Amino acid sequence: MSREGVVAKRYAKALFELAQSNNAVADVEKQLKIVVDVLSGDAQIRKFLGLPNVEVSKKIDIVRGALSDTVSVMVLNTVELLIIRGRQAAIADVYEAYTKVAGDALGQAHATIYTAKSLSAEELSKVSAQFGTMIGKRIIAKQIVEPALLGGVQVRIGDRLYDGSLSGKLARLEQALKTQAL
Repeated sequence: MSREGVVAKRYAKALFELAQSNNAVADVEKQLKIVVDVLSGDAQIRKFLGLPNVEVSKKIDIVRGALSDTVSVMVLNTVELLIIRGRQAAIADVYEAYTKVAGDALGQAHATIYTAKSLSAEELSKVSAQFGTMIGKRIIAKQIVEPALLGGVQVRIGDRLYDGSLSGKLARLEQALKTQAL
């Protein structure tokens, strides 16, 4: 794991422990997502926060002004600490690490479900339930339509990919035929 990943995980664990003691684990996760969307989503903000010649106090004032009405003091203090220590680029990594730490503690996992066509809410729920049973956690799913899959589904949970897509099966068949031909 990279140094930035280790740092992000430490911040995420500390924030999780604080959120857990305040019964706000899910709220903090939502607020961190807002922070990531606001700060990472705008190239000008990212550039401004990365400028070494701008005083840290000015950076914090702008972040406070943008976020104070939408996030808790816990989240705001964490973001400010990252900025003070020059680690503002790690905010998205902290969010990712936080979702993993919170998911592990709460028995849930985030999954991305890739399908060739859009699934109904009921179908998405069934796929989530099936994978939840398989890994022993409650799945929080988001769907991405990927027409190149041709059919079937691919499910990414953490760093693991479950490939039940038609394109994946064809690729495996092609590989098997090539191996046998040799």
